[in-house]
Amino acid sequence: MRSQSRHRNRAALALLTAGGLVVVSGCAGAGDLLGGGGDTINVLMVNNPQMTDLQKLTAKHFTKKTGIKVQFTVLPENDVRDKIGQDFANQAGQYDVATISNYETPIYARNGWLHELDPYLGKDKKYDEKDVLDPMRQSLTGDDGKMYAQPFYGESSFLMYRKDIFEKAGLEMPDKPTWKQVAGLAAEVDGEQKGMKGICLRGLPGWGELTAPLTTVVNTFGGTWFDENWEAQLTSPEFTRATEFYVDLLRKHGQAGAAQSGYAECLNNMTQGKSAMWYDATAGAGSLEDGKSPVKGKIGYVPAPVEKTESSGWLYTWAWAMQKASNNSDKAWKFISWASSKEYEELVGKERGWANVPAGKRASTYRNEEYKKAADGFSEVTFQAINQAKPREPGVQKRPAPGIQFVGIPEFTDLGTKVSQEISAAIAGRQSVASALKKSQELADKVGKEYQNR
Repeated sequence: MRSQSRHRNRAALALLTAGGLVVVSGCAGAGDLLGGGGDTINVLMVNNPQMTDLQKLTAKHFTKKTGIKVQFTVLPENDVRDKIGQDFANQAGQYDVATISNYETPIYARNGWLHELDPYLGKDKKYDEKDVLDPMRQSLTGDDGKMYAQPFYGESSFLMYRKDIFEKAGLEMPDKPTWKQVAGLAAEVDGEQKGMKGICLRGLPGWGELTAPLTTVVNTFGGTWFDENWEAQLTSPEFTRATEFYVDLLRKHGQAGAAQSGYAECLNNMTQGKSAMWYDATAGAGSLEDGKSPVKGKIGYVPAPVEKTESSGWLYTWAWAMQKASNNSDKAWKFISWASSKEYEELVGKERGWANVPAGKRASTYRNEEYKKAADGFSEVTFQAINQAKPREPGVQKRPAPGIQFVGIPEFTDLGTKVSQEISAAIAGRQSVASALKKSQELADKVGKEYQNR
């Protein structure tokens, strides 16, 4: 059993860190040497705005209350995924807690890299785990039915648009737009204000960057990465139409430098008035409605655009997971339970503004009158999008693995990133969509055949 486990961990690590990264070998006991000792824990997290707020509030509140110091390592999304993949796969124990998503959680749990959280949840009645939204709880549960992570914030995806610009142009956003309608509106508002483009969409390579929104478009256009028999479908008419639509929309009416624009760049463009529309994570609304945002109150929010499906929003959470090798599990849980608690949300509401609350995870948040008032424009749309998300049935056909904006297999980190590089090159005009998808089909076909032969 032990040799099989080592083999499985090495195989998964190779998939999660593909691309020439050097991995330092480690073992489960390495936490004694590398992990936070005494009253200190080490936390590795993505550099999103909600995490930046957390970093600022931790010492003043959590450490003051518990005496536990938190050493943060904060990295961009693609970088943090690589680093977490290395440390957790090796069980090096350098980091006690890390932000992982509902994509990694069941895979990491299957490989034995995560500390089960049920014992803590059973004892910590104050945490109120039942208040966590069911889609989030289910997405962070392992194959064994146990909980392995707790959400910091949850999200789906929706379309954001400048209400004032639309009004000026005499345009009306449909309550439930189609992608074809969005394309028409992007053409209308492109250039309506000096330096403003019609829409911002991710074009930056990365399975968690470009691939995420593109896959939701593929789903609602009737496509899929794999059919139920693991036959790759990247050159199918549906996948092709969706990709051509996405690339064409960006090239005609998208932001400058689209092939190098991800979530952060689109957020900046929308905040700075450089984009009239933005399709992306519902979590972006908090930053747009922040008290210091120049576009506060100017943004409208509608569900993710559709074509052949009733809904097309994704389901995602940045969640706190504890490395199994951590020697600070009790202290790590205290941090996780604080950072995901109602108490923390109230703290953010008071100190950073209720629009900045890391929402999308607790039912009580959407009953909070102060939050509802601050997030009036987007809270209900977000809540509905999360609850309507269907990870096991996101399109029009059966899938061999769960996932809306990803395929829930370890190989997808490498496959999704490589495919995104090809499509990003098409966005940049370096190759055609047909050429990009032909290369991508070959990559996906290899993965599909591996599963067919198992």
